[in-house]
Amino acid sequence: MNKQLPTREQAIQLLHETNCSLQVIAHCEGVAKLARETAEVAFEKGFKVDVELVEIGALLHDIGRSQTHSVDHAIAGAKIAAEKGLPEEVAAIIKRHVGGGITKEEARDLGWPEDEYMPVTLEEKIVSYADKLVETFERVPIEDTIDRLRKEKMFDAAERVIRLNREITNIIGA
Repeated sequence: MNKQLPTREQAIQLLHETNCSLQVIAHCEGVAKLARETAEVAFEKGFKVDVELVEIGALLHDIGRSQTHSVDHAIAGAKIAAEKGLPEEVAAIIKRHVGGGITKEEARDLGWPEDEYMPVTLEEKIVSYADKLVETFERVPIEDTIDRLRKEKMFDAAERVIRLNREITNIIGA
């Protein structure tokens, strides 16, 4: 990592500075708490995971919601991260957290720049997973998220979340 990771306090300040709503900030704090807990368990089980990166990436994952509440908040957030000089690893978490990931075809259909939008690293996967378990700022069963995606006819996203859930629960032994 060539750029310095902001502290927790600096990340929260950045959410305020970019005019994220208090509801978005509360959600980000809830996701960060769960993501950090998950990363710590994975680390204790011998997985190579940067717990601090997970927490900061989770705190900032929805920074793009300061500009839009559509799925495009991932793109807006990655752009904000670059403009603020955040490490690329943080920008990647922001860019890859939505829907358990976005395929190249879906990204093309959304008019997004050609890039990788599926979570690749364990840190990216943990944040994406934690985001699916926190609605507003309360934890919800993963089944609720999967059911909601299916009701919205987002079947591919539901399947990605199922796979992500399986992968993370296998790692942490849940």
